[in-house]
Amino acid sequence: MGQMNRRTVRDLRRGNRSTLLRQLYFRGPVSRQELGALTGLSSGSVSNVVGELLADELVEEAGSVESDGGRPRTLLRVAPGGGHLIGVDVGETHVRVELFDLALTELARWEHPLTPGGLERDPEPVVGHILTGVDAVVDKSGASPEAVIGVGVGVPGVVEQGDEILVHGPTAGRDAVPLERLLRTGTDLPLFIDNGATAQGQAEMWFGAGRGADNAVIALIGSGVGAAIVTAGVPYRGATSSAGEWGHTVVQVGGRACRCGAVGCLEAYVGAQAVLDRYGRGARGAGASGVDGAGGVGGAGGADGAGEDQQAAFAAIVGAAGSEARARAVLEETAAYLGAGIADLINLFNPERIILGGWAGLLLGGRVLPRIRAATASYALHRPYAQAEIGLAELGPDAVALGAATLPLAHFLATGGAR
Repeated sequence: MGQMNRRTVRDLRRGNRSTLLRQLYFRGPVSRQELGALTGLSSGSVSNVVGELLADELVEEAGSVESDGGRPRTLLRVAPGGGHLIGVDVGETHVRVELFDLALTELARWEHPLTPGGLERDPEPVVGHILTGVDAVVDKSGASPEAVIGVGVGVPGVVEQGDEILVHGPTAGRDAVPLERLLRTGTDLPLFIDNGATAQGQAEMWFGAGRGADNAVIALIGSGVGAAIVTAGVPYRGATSSAGEWGHTVVQVGGRACRCGAVGCLEAYVGAQAVLDRYGRGARGAGASGVDGAGGVGGAGGADGAGEDQQAAFAAIVGAAGSEARARAVLEETAAYLGAGIADLINLFNPERIILGGWAGLLLGGRVLPRIRAATASYALHRPYAQAEIGLAELGPDAVALGAATLPLAHFLATGGAR
């Protein structure tokens, strides 16, 4: 009975630490009195837990405010230097590693190019790049490894959470990559692995366009297409963590071949390479051969999906849409397919917000967002469409590493700052 009571007291203290730490993180700077009102904890509990957090250097004083007739109230916040977070973006064409403080200020960055699909075909070199990047940002920032709370890794594909974390790629190649086990050969740091869209979606919900929403979909378009689905404030994962593969929902029966092996997938119509391919075929058919000085985009059909070349070619098509008929037609068609895909999300999940992000999604949204909204309205049920906002992500085109860093941050907050 004594052991049970001690365990209960310990769990209660950890719960109180977590409650206060979350409020300080998302609402700070706040006073002890405000913490009591926000959490419902007694002044004694607040004082005791805050004292622990100050002693652990996880919380610091941040000035004071005048009170009504009494002494000024000291403001508190989570100490930015109380720990470090590492976020890893394993993209289609790169590995990017970033180190942040607890305020998610970037302190160091490392990047290495990848051959598209490298994680599935040959995971060992990708693992080597991740480990090299983790060591590099720690060294560059001067951070102590003991101060690193954890490493979050965002990857494409389905991340199966279980006794062993496995990554299943959406395209043909090696499946069930034991990424956590492979990374464990080179680091003892705590690891948190999830789908990149899910991780970036969490960041948008916490710090970006999703703030204040309980039900939202963060739709990300780049080389691939995915979505983070949030219901009642919690990511929806499905039975085996594969929810969110929005890019592989079918928009055209018997349609274009998708790299996943199916036909008619949304990704085969709105993914960056699909747009480049459609423009290139149409341009060749119309006799176009290059940049013609009037906004035409030459060579788009030959883009190989390799990183900066793909992004530059895609941006050129978007830029040319104001003056070149073929580019404008391709973007109009892409907006129509994207609207149909977003309408499916609205009809299925009834979100209050649809947030369009990813580097290609932001480029498209910046040019044809009104057309996307109009297309969505024509395919979605009227009432749920009228109740949904469709807007752009706020954290930028390359926020997967930031989102990945929120994975260890979420664990840190949930455990009351336990290491």
